[in-house]
Amino acid sequence: QVQLQESGGGSVQSGGSLRLSCAASGYTDSSGCMGWFRQAPGKEREGVATITSDGRLNYADSVKGRFTISRDNAKNTLSLQMNSLKPEDTAMYYCAARRLSWCVMGRNGFSYWGQGTQVTVSS
Repeated sequence: QVQLQESGGGSVQSGGSLRLSCAASGYTDSSGCMGWFRQAPGKEREGVATITSDGRLNYADSVKGRFTISRDNAKNTLSLQMNSLKPEDTAMYYCAARRLSWCVMGRNGFSYWGQGTQVTVSS
């Protein structure tokens, strides 16, 4: 059974930084795509960034140049470094994984989800 556990959320002021981490257990097929999604109150869950097992990256336009996704296949961990945070980045952030090797930004493409970690950015 695949389990994903996020950590690292919190409250920061605009312009600050946070680093999110996701630990995967039972995810033995490290060739699958992993990603970060977020959901703000009253909004749809949206893709933030994805990464293939060989390091191909994709970012939402709203976070390009500010967020960096990375993964350690040997440790089964996923990270998201978030810099220059804005109030509009406030959301619950979710780690996600799928068995297929290629990445998509749509939430329906992912089978496994963490419980989420809250990020709040104040102006």
